[in-house]
Amino acid sequence: MIALLHTGAAKFPQNLLPRARQAVCSLLPAGVLKEYSSIVSRKLASHGFGASMAAMSSFPPQRYHYFLVLDFEATCDKPQIHPQEIIEFPILKLNGRTMEIESTFHMYVQPVVHPQLTPFCTELTGIIQGMVDGQPSLQQVLERVDEWMAKEGLLDPSVKSIFVTCGDWDLKVMLPGQCQYLGLPVADYFKQWINLKKAYSFAMGSWPKNGLLDMNKGLNLQHIGRPHSGIDDCKNIANIMKTLAHRGFIFKQTSKPF
Repeated sequence: MIALLHTGAAKFPQNLLPRARQAVCSLLPAGVLKEYSSIVSRKLASHGFGASMAAMSSFPPQRYHYFLVLDFEATCDKPQIHPQEIIEFPILKLNGRTMEIESTFHMYVQPVVHPQLTPFCTELTGIIQGMVDGQPSLQQVLERVDEWMAKEGLLDPSVKSIFVTCGDWDLKVMLPGQCQYLGLPVADYFKQWINLKKAYSFAMGSWPKNGLLDMNKGLNLQHIGRPHSGIDDCKNIANIMKTLAHRGFIFKQTSKPF
């Protein structure tokens, strides 16, 4: 009977298949049904589906295989220094089927124009001088990002992925501005993204003036880690996305073509 659910599926009329499975499962002893569910879960896991069947069924199909959650931290002061330079470069690879984190890229970056971090910057971001001294330059980090993207299969043309940021600043202002200053090219994959603030406002009907704090509050979520830590902000973005996906929201690109 268990085999019928698998081997017979291809030959059975597709419109009747869900009812047939339901009928067969209702005849199975509880122990057998539990074993069947375990077998299916293991098969899903072997094909890269880490979530349980129940969790899988609660997510609508997204438009992307992967979401790449990114949140820069940069040199700063009051009044603001120019040019600002990226000092923390985190990316979380979020599976579009399960909305779970599959891989992490995280590096600190050595600033070169203003190599000494200001007290204001350290207080805001939690990044101290020793965390950036001797770290790779932005050019070297961008090369590492490209290597990581290739290793994760994200450069395969058949794999659809998109960056997600809390606002447009990271990829509309900060990265292209610093790359222009340093004479570095900006990879095409950085030129389209989802602004989580816009996605949240579409889903919830209100604009999150205070960014992640407002979004977490609006969704009754606990804030993860330290505000203005790049990697912790990424974890909060991922958690908000997962919650919105559970509610049926479909994420779409919000940036305009360059």
